[in-house]
Amino acid sequence: MQFFSFFSQFSWVDWVSLGWFLICWFGYERLVEKGWKGHSTLLVEGHRLRVQWARQMLTRENRIVDCALVSNLVSSVNFYANTSIYIIAGLFATLGTLDRFMDAAAELQFARSFSREAMELKLILLITIFVVAYFKFTWALRQFNVLSITTGAVPPKESDPGELERFAQKHAAVNTCAGDDFNRGLRAYYFGLAVLGWMLSPWLFIVATTVVVYVQARREFDSPVLRALREADEMKG
Repeated sequence: MQFFSFFSQFSWVDWVSLGWFLICWFGYERLVEKGWKGHSTLLVEGHRLRVQWARQMLTRENRIVDCALVSNLVSSVNFYANTSIYIIAGLFATLGTLDRFMDAAAELQFARSFSREAMELKLILLITIFVVAYFKFTWALRQFNVLSITTGAVPPKESDPGELERFAQKHAAVNTCAGDDFNRGLRAYYFGLAVLGWMLSPWLFIVATTVVVYVQARREFDSPVLRALREADEMKG
């Protein structure tokens, strides 16, 4: 009975906003990773560049540049993984001072009043999102470590061309897998920001989720950097 009483703290608008949030997050992720009607995406173009990087790497005697690039990728992911830990710790600390937080939010004119139990559930959802981000970043970090090992295992450039091409595809695939998980971690950050709107109003939650999806979709399918890559390919063709 206490379990159902706990979830009855939410109105129908809260449940609709939460459902819209889940549909947008998981639906958008499937859309991006599978593409949209055959159109190119930033992920697809990124993989093509990774293949070209691997092929260029195989022609170099000295691979200091490649090692520096991998090291830069590792440090970027490591920064976000550490940041996620601090965010999670801060959110747990907020649970201990929830009454003060609710008092501050109640002073806003457009904010709705929520019970403490409802606010606790929202904070737990927010913590869960950043825990997911942390797991994505740490898994990406491990994959980038595998990429560094793969970089060190490059065969001699005098090897069979077929073997070199297979290795280039392998190197690019590991690089892309790591980059995709890094992007999933960043996506969790964006949707975590949308959940902050739920602390004030479910309608604001719906609007924030929609804005997050729009911003990410525009960057993935119609950003200036993607158009620049497409134009470069058209000029080459």
